[in-house]
Amino acid sequence: MNRVTLARFNQGQNGHQMIGTQPTGRLPGIVISAVAHEGLTVTVDGRPARLAVVLDDGTIVAAGRDVAREAQAVAVNLYREFWKGNGHLRVLSAPISSGSR
Repeated sequence: MNRVTLARFNQGQNGHQMIGTQPTGRLPGIVISAVAHEGLTVTVDGRPARLAVVLDDGTIVAAGRDVAREAQAVAVNLYREFWKGNGHLRVLSAPISSGSR
């Protein structure tokens, strides 16, 4: 690839970098971390918290470890598909049980 092609390849929609370290720390007091053998964890001001899927009206559809596992699985699968070079890079989750709270 020449430099122009590589520069275009490295930029996604809205000019965001696709390759390299992604910016984090945009949510004051909230830390989302990932450890390969532990999955995703969240803390708010140092206290343990849970990830959740929340509808616009505030209804919590699912929360907790199932949501964290699903989010991590989608992120890992997207990463793997990216490196395989499989065209449009969209990875979808299977439905999470609405009883996961």
